[in-house]
Order: sequence, then C-alpha cells, then structure tokens
Amino acid sequence: MTRELRAVEWAGDGLALIDQTALPHREVVLRVTDVDGLVDAVRRLVVRGAPAIGAAGAYGVAIALLQAEREGWDGSRIRAEVARIRAARPTAVNLAVSVDRVLARLDDGVTAVLAEAAAVQREDVEANHALGAHGADWLLKRQGEDRPLRVLTHCNTGALATAGWGTALGVIRELHARERLETVYADETRPLLQGARLTAWELAQEGIAHYVQADGAAAGTILRGEVDAAVVGADRIAANGDTANKVGTVGIALACAYAGIPFVVAAPTTTVDLATPHGDGITIELRDEAEVLEWAGVRTAPAGSRGHNPAFDVTPGGLVTALVTERGVLEVSAGELPGLHLA
Repeated sequence: MTRELRAVEWAGDGLALIDQTALPHREVVLRVTDVDGLVDAVRRLVVRGAPAIGAAGAYGVAIALLQAEREGWDGSRIRAEVARIRAARPTAVNLAVSVDRVLARLDDGVTAVLAEAAAVQREDVEANHALGAHGADWLLKRQGEDRPLRVLTHCNTGALATAGWGTALGVIRELHARERLETVYADETRPLLQGARLTAWELAQEGIAHYVQADGAAAGTILRGEVDAAVVGADRIAANGDTANKVGTVGIALACAYAGIPFVVAAPTTTVDLATPHGDGITIELRDEAEVLEWAGVRTAPAGSRGHNPAFDVTPGGLVTALVTERGVLEVSAGELPGLHLA
C-alpha cells in the first residue's frame, strides 16, 4: 500500500475509525468520543475483525474515563459503561481480553490507560507481521513447489480487521512480497460482503491479482483443483483447536479436507481462548434477520419468511491443518493442540 492503513487510531480525545460500512466506494473516518458511539460502531460493523475490535475496546476504556470526567460519573458508572463496551460483540475473544487488560490500569488514570491501549495495538501489528512470515514459510515448505500459490480466503482479515497488516491476509501479503502468489479467491462473504467490499479493496490497493466469488462457489473451486490452500482468520479459537470464524468457513474446511489441501487458520495468540475447552462453549452471535431477508432496505424474501442469521460458525479442530500465530505453526489436525502448546 502507498500508505500504512490503520482502521483504529487514537485522535487526541477519541477514536478515528475507518467506517467499513462505507467501503469500497467512499473512505469515511468516523470520530467516536463517547461510549454510546463506540458500542454502536462495534455493533454496526463500522469497526470489525477480532483484533481491530480488541484495539477499539482497549481505547474504549480511555473514552469512558474522559466521558466520566465530562459528565461526573462515579467509579461504578465507569465500570458499567466499560462493561457495555466489553459485551458489544460476544464471539470475538479479543474484545473482552483487551478491555480487561486495559481496565487493570483504570486507577492509574487516563495517561496509563492510553499507554496500555497503545501497547495492545502495537503488539497486534508486530504479531501480524510475525505470523504472516510463519504462515508463508509453512505453506511454501508444505507445498514444495516452485510455482506461485493460488490461495482462497474468506471474510476480511487484513489491515481493516486488525491493528495493522492483517492475519490471513497478512500471510497472503507476505507471499505476494516474496513473489510466490499467483492469485487469490476472495469469497464475497454473506451477508454484508466483507470479502467483496473489503478484502477485494485491500487486494486492489496492493495490486494483488484476485477473483471475488460467491460463498457457494468456494467448495467447487477447491474441488476443481483451482486452489492450493485456504487461509482464513478467526474470532475465537478453543483449547482443542475448534475455531469460530465468519459463517461459511466450515464448508471451506470440509472441502479442503476432501481435496487434500491445507486449511490454515491465521490468528494472534490473543484470539486463542484456553479457558474454552472446545467449540461448543463459544457463543455464536445471531444478527438481525433483516440482513438476510432484505437487500439495501428492500425486502427480498416473502413477508412470512423468518431469517436465520448466525454471524459465525465453528470449524472442528480436526479439520484445521495448521494454526499460525506469532509464535509459529501448530499442526492442529495432527494433534498439536493450542491447549497443550500455547498454555
């Protein structure tokens, strides 16, 4: 990219968020200076992606403190408002982890809280660069071929979804930098088209060759032999390697298993939830049914139809060929479980 993209940035008295609901047609920066605004931004997917939400939540503690000063909140009100931020989206573990980390500095004042939030953001960028390199190394060694790779990805896992650089898209960017990437198949990602709107936008910014395809085309593309590996992100990873990611991911994992190609999950260790033994313990966010019953505010389904709109699904760890973190690569389906190796 000609500029270093930051989806979440502290701007003196609040957050400057790239409004991801406006991309790719407009680049809009939303200023957030109060708790209501931040909670709304997280729920409306103005800011989205587990690490990016985590960074926003970390700075949200400072927003709550500054609002408390303006409006005269007591300590219990501050903690109640921070709890609202922490619960704004339930599936992504990074939000709760980052808020809790910064909340521990609450009594030290705004300066200390901001310093801790900045550390959360800085460490995520560093982790993304490291895991990108680990993932590219593993894929190139695993595939054992000199030709560039064809990679499928789902949802958006780039700089927009993180504190910077990206997780799964960070691996893809690393392959591109090494001139070992032929093309990317970017699933459009229903219902809000994070792949078509956001991943494709990031790939275009970098000049990376890519196709946007319907989610329902992914399995067929894999089974026709047009993909060498799938690389996706995660919102929460259980101790046994079960992985919650944007809905549609589990079908990709099943197709990869049938085709005998790697299904790779790329995420920082902050996304690994060792307190959750397996995927059954991961809360799956159900979003407004209008997102699947309407398009651009126009009803597309019959009036009597109901909408089932889970935002995520859970891929069993047995289907995860490799989990790439900043610490290295775990071959989860071969028994290298997060609960044993990342504790």
